[in-house]
Amino acid sequence: MGELTLEERGNLIVRACLEQTSTSPYQVFRDVARQDFVRMHGPEHHVLDGAALLTAYRNAGGSVDLPAALAELMSRGLQMPGAMCGRWGVCGAVASVGAALSILEQTGPLTSDDSWGSHMGYTSRALGELSRIGGPRCCKRDAYVSLLAAVDYVRDRFGVSLQKDDIVCGFYPQNAQCLGEKCPFFPVPAAGSAAR
Repeated sequence: MGELTLEERGNLIVRACLEQTSTSPYQVFRDVARQDFVRMHGPEHHVLDGAALLTAYRNAGGSVDLPAALAELMSRGLQMPGAMCGRWGVCGAVASVGAALSILEQTGPLTSDDSWGSHMGYTSRALGELSRIGGPRCCKRDAYVSLLAAVDYVRDRFGVSLQKDDIVCGFYPQNAQCLGEKCPFFPVPAAGSAAR
């Protein structure tokens, strides 16, 4: 596929999410991330990660106008610059999922109910998990951490049960900066097989 603009990538992500039926945000993410319009690393993850959560939420019976929610998430995700993790100290994957949560509860900067603080609690937990793993950045690993934390959050906050997977990364061969065995999602060699 030729070089696409970020907006074109976002539109393709939204269209692909609308076709997904899984209640696992990881499976939605993985299936869309395998498409040739999603790079290994890039700000398109600021759309994809939250979109995967919104899609799985709707598929699990959550009440959301998915096309409208995805359009709003894309608008917000496209405003987030690339390399936020290293330059701003906050991961775009976590911010994308946080944006999805704010869309679900229609939370804004002046919201006075508990959703404002609750979403901050989610993002702080997810960022804490990422900080324990360390860098350099990996947009796939950061998505996995963000989505796993969101599955528990959505169950506790909304009573919607999303599928929670044991994630084993299949993208690591494309990541020149992969942490390898230091990453919790790196494939562990089977007993008796040669080490990688």
